Amino acid sequence: MPVVEDFEECRPMLLGLAYRLLGSMWDAEDVVQEAWLRWEGTDRGAVREPRAFLVTVVSRLALDQLRSARVKREAYTGPWLPEPVMTSEAGPLDTAELRDTVSYATLYMMERLSPPERAVFVLREAFELPYDEIAEIVGSSVANARQMHHRASVRLAQGRDRFRPSTEEHAKLLVSFMRAAQRGDLAALTELLHEDVVSYNDGGGRVRAALRPIIGREKVLRLLEGLAERYRVTDSQMLDVNGTPAVFTRVDEVLRQLVLIDVRDGRISGIYAVLNPDKLAHVSRG
Repeated sequence: MPVVEDFEECRPMLLGLAYRLLGSMWDAEDVVQEAWLRWEGTDRGAVREPRAFLVTVVSRLALDQLRSARVKREAYTGPWLPEPVMTSEAGPLDTAELRDTVSYATLYMMERLSPPERAVFVLREAFELPYDEIAEIVGSSVANARQMHHRASVRLAQGRDRFRPSTEEHAKLLVSFMRAAQRGDLAALTELLHEDVVSYNDGGGRVRAALRPIIGREKVLRLLEGLAERYRVTDSQMLDVNGTPAVFTRVDEVLRQLVLIDVRDGRISGIYAVLNPDKLAHVSRG
């Protein structure tokens, strides 16, 4: 198979892998482009399995970039949220594991992991690589790779439901939340929000937003009440983002934001508002 076709066949999968590791499609595209350059300059006669070779290259490049990105994210203005992408851009989603590891809540929670833990978790859960291959990619022993996967799995499971709501249930909760929030309907919001709900607002210093996560139902209610009094949503549209429903809104005809939610015990446990315009480039409106 010609070199270009060989690479292009793997490109959607490689982008999905890099995006899960980095939480940024901009960075994922850079990593995949660098992988192409390395592939182009490789003696392919010595490559037995192009897919395995390219997965290794992309994973290692993404690991290097993730280590440096963590320093930048620590200096980020306000909460750092992943860059959302249309589900159609997230690569293959043929399994429940592929869908779960690209979900917005999971991407955000993976920021708690060390770069090697994140790589081990993604390669094992989403791409089902054997531990010996994963260990070689991250530069660890097989036993250590297993331990990292276990630690990552435990940390990501904390505070999450074992059973996720259906797409229809998720969308219904999101629509009800947006309507209640726009009206400032505190009674309806109280019923919709989990008592331990957390609201994350990412303005990145570009747009005014809360500089810290808002934790707990009472504090989130006060935040939403204040927003309803000050701002008016002039347009909204439901989109399919990161494998789940999301709402793209325009506030006061100028400010754009994307709102996603996480659900626990049938109520909203996480609210993610992405306002930084730099992070909305991969979210289009149909």
